[in-house]
Amino acid sequence: MSNSFESVIKPTFNLIPLKNQSPAWKLVALIFGNLFLTLSSYIEVPMIPVPMTMQTFAVTLLGALYGWRLGGMTIIAWLIEGVLGLPVLAGGASGLHYFVGPTAGYLFAFPIAGILMGWLSERGWNGSRVLLAFNGMLICNAFCLLFGAVWLTSIIGYKQAVVLGVIPFLVGGIVKSALGAITLKLLTRTEKK
Repeated sequence: MSNSFESVIKPTFNLIPLKNQSPAWKLVALIFGNLFLTLSSYIEVPMIPVPMTMQTFAVTLLGALYGWRLGGMTIIAWLIEGVLGLPVLAGGASGLHYFVGPTAGYLFAFPIAGILMGWLSERGWNGSRVLLAFNGMLICNAFCLLFGAVWLTSIIGYKQAVVLGVIPFLVGGIVKSALGAITLKLLTRTEKK
């Protein structure tokens, strides 16, 4: 196996060294991540049947920065806050009904996308390799759209789910993936060997 291939599949990136941090530090990171996700939810472009927000930007960036474990836990904690009535979802929304209505598929896709991006980042799809980071974030955005569309299909049918729940968000997904990869690159510290 070549060295370049090994570097893509082996963990090579640790922007935020979580393994050596105390539980209190991890809790602070989780709270900060929740605030970041909530703020990203308030940046909203009205669309039907679901608004386009910066949530997938935040989800993929948190996964890349925090790694798959803490990134996934942060996103799940944020979703639980939404279920419990805290105004953390798109536009300050909250409540259980968002997890059974048209937005449910997208919401349930978020932790999976964050975990996937964290896993990819830990294996070299990160700010050190901005094109791989972009591709990873694009894959995660596409997964959210696909999962959301599958859920929407059960509510409004396949054609409407694609027309209303995927197509309007394709350009936004590409833009948010590029922005996420650039942000990750800017946050990446170059280590001198």
